[in-house]
Amino acid sequence: MVSRGKPSPGKSVPALSTVQVEKLARAHHLSNPLEYLPTGTPRANNEAEINAQNPAKTKKLLDMISWVAKTRMKALSWGLENVPETGVFITAATHVTQFDVFVPMTGLFHQGRRPRYMAKAEMGTWPIIGDWFKAVGMQPVPRRSGKASDIIHESVRILVEDGRPLTIWPEGTVTRDPLKWPMSLKPGMAIIALEASRALGYQVPLYVSVTWGAASINHFFPWPRKNVVMAYDMALDYSDLLEGSESWEEYGAPSEAVDELTERVALRMEELMEEIRGEKRPEEGRWDFRMMRRTPRGVKAGVDITETAAVDTAQTSEKGE
Repeated sequence: MVSRGKPSPGKSVPALSTVQVEKLARAHHLSNPLEYLPTGTPRANNEAEINAQNPAKTKKLLDMISWVAKTRMKALSWGLENVPETGVFITAATHVTQFDVFVPMTGLFHQGRRPRYMAKAEMGTWPIIGDWFKAVGMQPVPRRSGKASDIIHESVRILVEDGRPLTIWPEGTVTRDPLKWPMSLKPGMAIIALEASRALGYQVPLYVSVTWGAASINHFFPWPRKNVVMAYDMALDYSDLLEGSESWEEYGAPSEAVDELTERVALRMEELMEEIRGEKRPEEGRWDFRMMRRTPRGVKAGVDITETAAVDTAQTSEKGE
């Protein structure tokens, strides 16, 4: 089933300029996420993960995606040194285009890790590469199937029982923001992080990854190649939201904690996007996927504040009477 709305065309936003990339290079050590060990820092590959995940097919897919990406973009990144060599972690990544998802994917793989990653189930049916996607760790997500809880439970199992890292695109689909800023996030990412942390007894590292520049790529004629930059942030602290978690029931994280963690990730995505793009996010608020318009930040996705305000006003008037 097709998602609501339609992504805006790439020409609706300017390409990432070389001047802006040079500015980022003065602030960060930029490296190529499409190359093996991109940061240049010696580190140990997680051989257990690599060997458990169809190593031959994975290498072929990784090399193929990296080659295709190199023909279309000049990719750079900072922060991949934050990727742990061992242990579970969650990556929450932005989803501006269908193509930019491959940047954090290849970056993590080139850093010697093999996360499972949540992706729309249709990708598993694509000719030829669909089987490869499934072979290298794709966790199919049937959209609008009424199976959200099953997907969340399987994601927590991957972290807690399999001991594997997990990559999530919490917007759920390509952003519908007309200016291609991150839109409202679904709460599943926060539920997964909080429940896995409760079950493991410690805060599961949660990293925000933001990629910008791929929206300007013309895949029919991709030359000259476009600048694409990814930021892989330091782990986001949410230890305060885990206070008392030892007394939670299974999947019993308070809704306030879920909402707060969702908002923290959304705000950090916007902050990193601002830095990469060199411009400010829209002051009017964040694009709400359910409402298909901007709503103030901090308002839960799908809540119509105009209706809420009208109800509050009516209730106040009734009390006055």
